[in-house]
Amino acid sequence: MNQHDFTKGNIMKQIWLFSLPMMLTNLLQVSYQLIDSLWVGNLLGANSLGAIAVSSTVIFTILSFIIGINNATLTILSQHKGQGNEKGLKNYINAFVVILSILSVCLGIIGYFSSEDILTLLGTPASMIADATAYLQINFIGILFLFGYNFIATVLRALGDSKTPIRYVMIAVILNAILDPIFIHVFRFGIEGAAYATILSQGIAFLYGIVDTLKRKIIPFILPKLPTKEEASQILKLGIPSGLQMMVISAGMMAIMSVVNSFGNDVVAGFSAASRLDSLIMIPAMALGTAVNSMAGQNIGANKWDRVHQIAKYGVLFNLLIMIFISSFIILFAEMAIKLFIDEKDAVHFGMRYIQIIGFFYPFLGINFILNGIVRGAGAMFQVLVLNVISFWILRYPLTYLCSLWLGENGIAVGMGLSFVISSVIAFGYYKLGKWQEIQLVVEKKQKSIAQS
Repeated sequence: MNQHDFTKGNIMKQIWLFSLPMMLTNLLQVSYQLIDSLWVGNLLGANSLGAIAVSSTVIFTILSFIIGINNATLTILSQHKGQGNEKGLKNYINAFVVILSILSVCLGIIGYFSSEDILTLLGTPASMIADATAYLQINFIGILFLFGYNFIATVLRALGDSKTPIRYVMIAVILNAILDPIFIHVFRFGIEGAAYATILSQGIAFLYGIVDTLKRKIIPFILPKLPTKEEASQILKLGIPSGLQMMVISAGMMAIMSVVNSFGNDVVAGFSAASRLDSLIMIPAMALGTAVNSMAGQNIGANKWDRVHQIAKYGVLFNLLIMIFISSFIILFAEMAIKLFIDEKDAVHFGMRYIQIIGFFYPFLGINFILNGIVRGAGAMFQVLVLNVISFWILRYPLTYLCSLWLGENGIAVGMGLSFVISSVIAFGYYKLGKWQEIQLVVEKKQKSIAQS
């Protein structure tokens, strides 16, 4: 059994062993998107790749909301796990299953029938609208699978198991890599084939996950029943602001793109290449943030606050060590790294300068992931939402815009980097001075049960 009890044992060792499989899982998720783009770009051409890129904006927004909901799942379930409340754990897993199933079906139906309207609102070129609509509609049909296999992975992490989800993601990645060329080229389904390959891969991974967890009894599922009013209220109270957190981040990145777009094609191309590197560079910090969320949640449920603060300390320490190493490496080899994606001279030059500047600030962004993960473990979802609004809309976007006016295209990296530093200071301030330790999720339930006995 791969499940860990984080309320005891060596914290440094636990953070490292728990976060490492998540880093690998996140790397597989990134490779999933790259493989999809490679097959479509090579077999169908630039127009189809563009259609997928536009559709992926919508899919990413939905996925952001799913990730947010899953953060609420992680917090509630990890606290029940830490408290040893087996009945509460089973009931909340059931409640999440029912609510997420209803949500995914509703989103799927609404999304399917409004796909073309959504893409039109996004200003999709007329030459891409038909392909983009078809691709998006098929993805909406399979949205239950996207919800499903992400949810299973989140439940396992709440229970202290970060290894098993690698198997499910690996299945989806391998199947997608195999099915893409078959559906696109052999069966001549075109761009629809890429969408069918995606939902079929995710569907098989989801079904395997269900069978595997039931067979090995590693998740305490019960026969589905309607959640209680208290359970539904708790989930929505945490889930909605948590889902909005990720959507705020997604919208913030689109706002940053408006600044980037104002500098022309070379800067856009260079920034796009740098962003692909960003998605790889931030994998360790994101994995550490998820790891400390689950670990803090278990210890908060067990009322072991000394361990919670040690988890925060060692999480920040690990982040600084890893991100300083990565930053140093990427600054030294920035040009070579950018040239993996593009070769146009001016675009490469901007991408290289961007990475070399912002590389100095990556450790500060990692601090945000760690400290937000800790307070999220207490259930401070609305507070983290506010921190994200401050980070993106009061700091990052305005600073990027102002610095780009002052320093030109190099100001994009300077403005974003400065926002990382100030955001980390604010996050630290809330961690030290905020009232997140007073939030009660599982404790109230425990007190009620004592009062009733």
